[in-house]
Amino acid sequence: MAALVLPAGLLVTLLLVAPMLLLFRISLNEYSPTEMMVEATTAANYLRAVADPYYRSVLGTTLAVATGSTLLALVLGFPAAYWLARMQGRWKSLATILVLFPLLVGNVVRAAGWLALLGNGGAINAALLGLGLVAAPLPLLYNTGAVVAGIVAVVLPYMVLTLSAIIESIPRQTEEAASNLGARPMTVFRRVVLPLALPGVAAGSVLVFVLCMNTYASAVLLGGPRFKMMAPAVYDQFVRGNNWPFGAALAFILLGITLVLTVAGSAVLGRRYRRRETEERA
Repeated sequence: MAALVLPAGLLVTLLLVAPMLLLFRISLNEYSPTEMMVEATTAANYLRAVADPYYRSVLGTTLAVATGSTLLALVLGFPAAYWLARMQGRWKSLATILVLFPLLVGNVVRAAGWLALLGNGGAINAALLGLGLVAAPLPLLYNTGAVVAGIVAVVLPYMVLTLSAIIESIPRQTEEAASNLGARPMTVFRRVVLPLALPGVAAGSVLVFVLCMNTYASAVLLGGPRFKMMAPAVYDQFVRGNNWPFGAALAFILLGITLVLTVAGSAVLGRRYRRRETEERA
């Protein structure tokens, strides 16, 4: 068994762990306008990121957008996942392909599609102006709503596929039994389907939250130059500011906060699921 795991472990170490260790080492260096980076061992970059109100604001915006996008993807994705999981016959394969199809298109291309849809001369404003419902184009772009819409469009297939895999494993007889005992559809969902689907909710939410925290294309193209999230801020420090140590520190702060929140969220949902299982057995 160890011989089978060793090649994969070495590959992960080479492609993931080693670059992360190098990036962490860079984050401890000092920035120099003339030499770009001076080798050192200091936490000044982390302290600057935590103390600077601008980067605290950027982090707060990132957390708010990621949390809101995850919740919206969960609300929109659960009905679609349930419908996909309960579908029978040849149409299920076609529906699964349709869910997967957006993943074949790059995030930049999808963001460009939202630009064509939400811009002042886009399809929505053109339709509203043509119908006489508005006198001037609505500011649908370069705000939080546009960014959330773009992010949800990117992550929704991941949520749907993760949830549908769990819902499909829930026996349909449990829902039928609850209905036969007089439970209404919402009661069946709240007392039967949702508790049994909590592992999928946890897995899908964690995956989507990680993707939302690290979004770049949607934030830059749909949010505009004034809308800042952590991933574009990291990019700016590396490419535009040439401040690699500070950019590496921002990247590790983003990584650490994402890791802590995902682990905490998974633990809370897992504890709730285990408690409900214990209550049902009792």
